Amino acid sequence: MTDPKPSYHPSPSKPKLKLPAGACDTHFHVFGPRARFPFPEVRTYTPADAPKEKLFELHRHLGIERGVVVQAGSHGFDNSAAADLIGSGGGNYVGVALVKTSASDEDLRKLDRQGFRAARFHYMSHLGKPEPIEDIMALANRLAGIGWHLQMHMQPPHIAALSPALSRSPVPVVVDHMGRIDAAKGIGDEGFQSLLKLMEHKHVWVKVSGCERASKQPAPWRDALPFAAKLVAEFGERTLWGTDWPHPNLAEIPDDGALVDALAEIAPSEAQRRTLLVDNPARFYFQRRMT
Repeated sequence: MTDPKPSYHPSPSKPKLKLPAGACDTHFHVFGPRARFPFPEVRTYTPADAPKEKLFELHRHLGIERGVVVQAGSHGFDNSAAADLIGSGGGNYVGVALVKTSASDEDLRKLDRQGFRAARFHYMSHLGKPEPIEDIMALANRLAGIGWHLQMHMQPPHIAALSPALSRSPVPVVVDHMGRIDAAKGIGDEGFQSLLKLMEHKHVWVKVSGCERASKQPAPWRDALPFAAKLVAEFGERTLWGTDWPHPNLAEIPDDGALVDALAEIAPSEAQRRTLLVDNPARFYFQRRMT
């Protein structure tokens, strides 16, 4: 079996947009290297190696100083590769872990000591059967004690169904990639409207990432940008942004420089970009919230 090809751009462009000092990429992954961090035998997909060194190199190239590594399904519940990246980040990187709802308090405390600040759950058809939402809410009660939040990766049909539970979460909730909307359906789509309604709850945050996934158009993904811009305009104090590097499971490899330049339309003013890229991540990920 041949090794998969890297899913990240071999030579991303230098962004025309200069990011503010302290800019943070709140959503990216690390894969392997498999020689050190092998993938589990049972996994939802097999990506090519995308090690921490490549990520750090990309961040220097883009002008990003902080980051939040998100555990992806390919490594399962073994968060070791992400923990290794955090440990190499000089205090400027934290993480979002994949955990089972049955994880012990000691398991959670260990991950917390390693620099993880949230538990991620998938409601995506290609990523396997999800855990029951009531089990996730029970775990959330324990996450409150260590200052963690929930991160939900879900398709549009799930947003309305999960909203009653998420609206009563005892910890903040972050919605991945704008709820994985389909940009071709337009702003009035039922799934996006459900996300806007969920965002009315002050403990719910959203990542205005994934325009390249939402769009069926080539870069700069013009049909998806209005969704992100609307979320920033209406809920700017609870929005976050990320590259989603190294972009697994996409037919076209996006240019990370183009993703940065799209921020000029997503957050048109310097004040909006500072809130989105610096202030929000600093207070959400790097200032502990203990109950």
